[in-house]
Amino acid sequence: MLYPKNSVDKLGFTEVKELIKAHCLSEMGQQMVDKIQVMSNYDQIYKFLNQANEFKNILVNDAALPIHHFFDIKSLANKARIEGVFLTEEEFYQVQASLQTVFAVIAYFSERERLYPNLEALFEHLPIEKAILKKIDAVIDAKGKIRPNASRELNEITMGIAKAEQEARKKIDHIFKAASSSGWTADGSLTVRDGRLCIPLLAENKRKLKGFIHDESASGQTVYMEPEEVFTLNNRVRDLEFERRREIVKILTVLTAELRPYTPLLLSYHSLLTKLDFVRAKALFAIDIEAEMPQVVNEARLKLFNARHPLLFLNFKQEQKTVVPLNVHIDDATRIIVVSGPNAGGKSVCMKTVGLLQMMVQAGLLIPAAEASVVGVFKQLFVDIGDDQSIESDLSTYSAHLSKMKAFVEDANGKTLVLIDEFGTGTDPQFGGPIAEAVLESLNHKKVRGMVTTHYSNLKIFASNTEGIENASMLFNNVEMKPLYRLEIGKPGSSYAFEIAQKIGLPPSVLNLAKNKISEGQKKVDTLLVDLEREKREIFETKQKLDKQQRRVNELQAENEKLKSYLDENKKVLIREAKEQAKNIILNANKLVENTISEIKSSNADKEKTRTLRENLNIELKKNTVKTEPIKQNAAADEELKPGDWVKLTDSETTGQVIELIKDNVVIAIGDLRTVAKKKRVVKVSRSSVPKDIRRNFNSHTSDFASFSPEIDVRGMRTEDALHAIEKLFDRALMMGFNNLKIIHGKGDGILRKMIRQYLKKYDQVDRMEDEHADRGGDGITYVYLK
Repeated sequence: MLYPKNSVDKLGFTEVKELIKAHCLSEMGQQMVDKIQVMSNYDQIYKFLNQANEFKNILVNDAALPIHHFFDIKSLANKARIEGVFLTEEEFYQVQASLQTVFAVIAYFSERERLYPNLEALFEHLPIEKAILKKIDAVIDAKGKIRPNASRELNEITMGIAKAEQEARKKIDHIFKAASSSGWTADGSLTVRDGRLCIPLLAENKRKLKGFIHDESASGQTVYMEPEEVFTLNNRVRDLEFERRREIVKILTVLTAELRPYTPLLLSYHSLLTKLDFVRAKALFAIDIEAEMPQVVNEARLKLFNARHPLLFLNFKQEQKTVVPLNVHIDDATRIIVVSGPNAGGKSVCMKTVGLLQMMVQAGLLIPAAEASVVGVFKQLFVDIGDDQSIESDLSTYSAHLSKMKAFVEDANGKTLVLIDEFGTGTDPQFGGPIAEAVLESLNHKKVRGMVTTHYSNLKIFASNTEGIENASMLFNNVEMKPLYRLEIGKPGSSYAFEIAQKIGLPPSVLNLAKNKISEGQKKVDTLLVDLEREKREIFETKQKLDKQQRRVNELQAENEKLKSYLDENKKVLIREAKEQAKNIILNANKLVENTISEIKSSNADKEKTRTLRENLNIELKKNTVKTEPIKQNAAADEELKPGDWVKLTDSETTGQVIELIKDNVVIAIGDLRTVAKKKRVVKVSRSSVPKDIRRNFNSHTSDFASFSPEIDVRGMRTEDALHAIEKLFDRALMMGFNNLKIIHGKGDGILRKMIRQYLKKYDQVDRMEDEHADRGGDGITYVYLK
């Protein structure tokens, strides 16, 4: 139930219906759009939403549905029901084209069985009677004209007409040539007058030929004569044409009689085409406004994420602006939201967005909000927006508001959504405020859901102290004196009356006089709200900075962990190799010692032989002695470090190249890794002392790093190609340690943007995605931030 009846106009639902009608291919579809109503049956709402969502998926992701012709075959079926009446060639062509569309659509869904169950239900149990189409095809051709061989008689008549026309033409050509050679004809060729082929004769020669004069020129010097010999042949042609027309009527009458038993089926086909046109229009409109299907629950609650007003979204889209999204929830705990804030701050738009999206969902339309949004079903929707004063009913603006409040208080219940704009205005605030508070208390007592906008301080205080009612405010930049159009639930907002008046240029003396006229308590409340909002914004900005710093700390910690793991692994490898080498040395040493002892014994400890054997032992010992040489530093070792220098960590043998200097810290590249060390922990070494394989690997990596750009332009690409290119860029960015990517995809219908974002959501490495600033491309560019 909607109250009042003009709520659809107040919230903009009528405009939405007009935009949907513009997408209809047939008048029947437009008539169905006109009949769209807000429903309260959960099953119906869920079914209609699924139909629109499935059709949207077809338009975006599947092959085109073979919908080419939409004709009003209902009227043709009703005409065919009448005995003795026949359908014309054009009308049969419309039936023919419509049937071809119906059968093509059914075949399309048959190939995709169970893929679109809600759309398949539209023609479930609908018989496919192709006999009708065969009978029509035998009579009517693809251009909508009757076939010459539709009957034996028609074929004979058609051939007779062709033969008579050929004879007549041949005869008149012969006469025309003879008259021309005699000089009787005027300039020009054979011409048609009154549907008859005539010879143009000079007026003075008209007695020289026998025939019938059909016309003469404006000057009277030329007459147009049909020769007597041709006259009879042309009359024969005309008679045959009359016979042909009678035969066509006879054929169409018989065909109509054959069609008559199928009229109930034709009406069913008509219903299917009408519904398809209707659902198609809803899906196209959903694509226009970037709508999604929310989660629908059979409860009186809603939770909207990134919701946008569809009409405002379309207007901003034309102006290449971005709508600030709305996040709001209304449930058992937060039943009524009291929205306050400055004028022109977006309070009314916020409330209208909630009302219009709720109305759209309950009418079976997809809404411009995130898929995670939850929308319930309300049995009643009560709206009080705008000025409804009436001269005829002798109602002032405030009286009209009170009449609605009376209906709201009497008829509203826990399954009612109430929307009230500028609650309590229109009369003396001293009395309007308490009355509004009493109405609000009564609605809250009845567990009503809703949203109201107000400037009254008593309502803000009442909301902060009452369970079930929640304050909310439209944020305002009180430094630049500009609205932010963002709803924040949990605190009331200031009206910024004095600040706005000061910016406009109201004299300070007038402002001071006004400030002195308001109570101290009201001054404190308003000042407190302004300060609270400023502090909250500062806290929010500080939190953003801290979050950014924390992300950087996490990145550095991850790099250190990776580096530690890399070093630990290398250490294990070196120890393992050293042990193997030591093992081999010991084995070789044992053999050498055993051989030496054996030779000494065999030589009876001869001194010369023994000395020679000892020298051999010393030679082998020197081979396996590790030389400890100090690190050679070139003359530049004591110089100040700079990017590009090679350094070695003092507490290890690890060598790397300086990437960046930050105060007392040095950012060092070690292979594919990055690490940060204190300057005192590194020693500068010469380039020549660095092994060639390390330098080669580093140069290769540095070249890749320098040539890599974290930006890609996929405008004009097919979706698959664009995703493939983005995936390659994404892999390289992760490998090289980049923190963000810039993807230029353009605006268009927003389909490519959506597909790219959905694709990137599956990667755990993606932290978040944001639009570019509106002045630099807006939602035509996506920034991808990596963890």
